[in-house]
Amino acid sequence: MVEERVVETPTATHTTVIERSGGGGGGVAIAIVLLIAVLIGGYFLFVHQGSENAKNNAITSAAKSVEKTADKAGGAIDDAK
Repeated sequence: MVEERVVETPTATHTTVIERSGGGGGGVAIAIVLLIAVLIGGYFLFVHQGSENAKNNAITSAAKSVEKTADKAGGAIDDAK
């Protein structure tokens, strides 16, 4: 916004121009929105990582159970010979 004032005095006339700039809050609002988006993205990333770990642990446990069962079956076969 530009405001112009003309001041007349008996000896001279001069013009003063006053420029006002405003609206610095838009950048702050964008920064806040971006921060919130990063936090939400990080939350979902960590939640997904946790579910991947749980799935991997379940698969490992099942594999160990199968291994124990196979060892028992192998022992029984050896004893039957």
